[in-house]
Amino acid sequence: MTSGQHDSGFLSLGQATARTIALRSAAAGRLQRTLLVHGPAGAGKGAFVDDLLALLFCTEARVADRPCNACRGCRDARARAHPDLVIGSPEGWREDRSTGESIVAVARRWLLESAGAPIASERRVALIDGVDRASEQTQNVLLKALEEPNGRQMFILVANDPSRLLPTIRSRCQALRIGAVPRAELVEWLIAHERVPADDADALSRLAEGMAGTAIGFAREPARVEWRRRTQRELLTLLERGLADRFASVRDLIDEGTRQAAPAAESRDDAVEGEAVRTPAGAQRQAALLILDAWLGLARDLIVSAADRPDMAPTTALLPESGALAARLDAAQLRRFIALLERIREGLVQNAAPRLAMEVAMLSWPRLNP
Repeated sequence: MTSGQHDSGFLSLGQATARTIALRSAAAGRLQRTLLVHGPAGAGKGAFVDDLLALLFCTEARVADRPCNACRGCRDARARAHPDLVIGSPEGWREDRSTGESIVAVARRWLLESAGAPIASERRVALIDGVDRASEQTQNVLLKALEEPNGRQMFILVANDPSRLLPTIRSRCQALRIGAVPRAELVEWLIAHERVPADDADALSRLAEGMAGTAIGFAREPARVEWRRRTQRELLTLLERGLADRFASVRDLIDEGTRQAAPAAESRDDAVEGEAVRTPAGAQRQAALLILDAWLGLARDLIVSAADRPDMAPTTALLPESGALAARLDAAQLRRFIALLERIREGLVQNAAPRLAMEVAMLSWPRLNP
């Protein structure tokens, strides 16, 4: 953790720009009523939101010293147990439906309840996680709430992909982007806070591509790293196999990916409003998204290795043999394949069939040159 983070009272890793915007705006009394915390899954948005909540609920008299991380307001905020904090999400609204009640109706009711008078602080804070997973109808209900000024209420919206929000919602937000952390800073954090050996910390930071949440998850759950290793090794093996073997592997990859996704579906990128919770299709979609992320990382690293820069390819830390195989692949074909995977991933987010998506990817996965 840098000295600047200690001085600010923010405990999350990195994000100097977003941190500075939030602190300066709060000190000047110009923090907007609606904040949009956005960035890729695994970037560490949850930890940054904890900092924002501590900042908003801190009772330290000097505004410049907030969050103090010592008062009751800060402690309750970080525990997400403050009486003036209400938390919602598209998944939560789905689960709260009464018989015959729509998710839109639940969201409307939740928004009305969240607008009550504060109990213990100057404001009520409505935190909506995964707001980009809400349907257009639900987003329109949220828009109406954002359009009605209420000086004693704030919103914190959290999204992986802000482009999936209505433009009218985005225009009413103060955006705070959470992104990758410099490798040296992330390595230092893993060594100091997660007690990871230096060599392993470097490998995990490279594997996570600078995403603090992902790297910390790898450090705390080594099984996630081992699953990625097995998946990428199987994909490497398929470079030498025909379509029959490739298609046969799809089911096994999805089955194992489903088991991996079940306990750790932090972001639920696949969740679509109106879909039953934990349906087989939803679980398979989440698994396919995890596989595609590992596949994209492997394909990109193969290009880097083929350019004689294996030190820049995180996959080599898990699979040293990948460097030799990269020399037997056509770089232009790999680049086209990466573009295809990115389109397939977007299709999965939009509800494409997981198994069919994987089979399409297998059709274009390059073959090794002799």
